[in-house]
Amino acid sequence: MTMSILVEATAAELAEAEGAIGPLPGFRHLRSPEAGLVMLRGRVGGAGASFNIGEATVTRCLVVTEAGTEGAAYHLGRDLARAEKAALFEALSRDADWRDKVEAALLAPVRERLAGEREAAAEKTAATRVEFFTMVRGEDQR
Repeated sequence: MTMSILVEATAAELAEAEGAIGPLPGFRHLRSPEAGLVMLRGRVGGAGASFNIGEATVTRCLVVTEAGTEGAAYHLGRDLARAEKAALFEALSRDADWRDKVEAALLAPVRERLAGEREAAAEKTAATRVEFFTMVRGEDQR
């Protein structure tokens, strides 16, 4: 669940959290940040035969902290530093000593932003909603 929040975190939110938490522990790469392509697949109507829509650039990184906690991050785009920071925060969120700090400095604010964005989208959709009703005429009733 942490990774699903971290994938939505912006580079600015990651940097702000890093500043709020203070010095982060050392880590090493299990897989250095790297960008590559993934094939996007689709289905017509969600049930038809699958087909290739196209390709998307994805960046991934895997790290392990000095304490031995591993973290991974995958992001759309080519921001190597963002993937590295997200992987480190994912590893720290698995460490009992760091979990509360990461939650307060990064995960909770990102969750709040996402909830606000969902609410704004729902309000915008509700404002343009049209409801259709079928009227029955008297002579059509049996």
